[in-house]
Amino acid sequence: MTELEKMLAGKLYDPTDETIAAKRAAAHRLSKQYNDTLETDVSRRTQILSQLIPCLGENAFFQGPIQFDYGVFTSFGKNFYANFNFTVLDSCPVTIGDNVFFGPNCSVVTALHSLLPHERNVRCKPDGNPYDLEYAAPIVIQDNCWIAANVVICGGVTIGEGCVIGAGSVVTQDIPPGMLAAGVPCKPIRPITEADSVQLKPELL
Repeated sequence: MTELEKMLAGKLYDPTDETIAAKRAAAHRLSKQYNDTLETDVSRRTQILSQLIPCLGENAFFQGPIQFDYGVFTSFGKNFYANFNFTVLDSCPVTIGDNVFFGPNCSVVTALHSLLPHERNVRCKPDGNPYDLEYAAPIVIQDNCWIAANVVICGGVTIGEGCVIGAGSVVTQDIPPGMLAAGVPCKPIRPITEADSVQLKPELL
């Protein structure tokens, strides 16, 4: 397997590999270009996103700033929304469904590292160049989810359809569909039901 194939398969890989490093540099450059473009310049922003995120559904909006490690390994459904400071480390595939909304300062992080320092630390190749070994695990966020502000979603997690993840949560395990979940680590609190309708809150009407 190539280092890129290892990375996408969730195997230990060398992130200094030339192919991987080139893809990462391209995504960082495009992220910077997007962040430097005014939100009123819709055509330029759209052009940048078409290069950065080829698998992007219709009516997606990224407030910016954004930061992607690769972009090409993340797919978005239709009607996606991300508020300020949206970060995706997509060393493994990230799959986000339709009608998913993110609050500000959220991170989707597939990257993982050994807990043992001697396995995690930088080492040298025979030519003297430094490198480390990393791995990653995919993330899936199904349709109709709302991810509130300051949430971190960790590698290997699936968030089921129709979930709401409370502000400040760190999601380290799967969340079943239709749940309100929150906390560090994030845990299901209760199912979301029609009793949660805003139409039943007269103070809002």
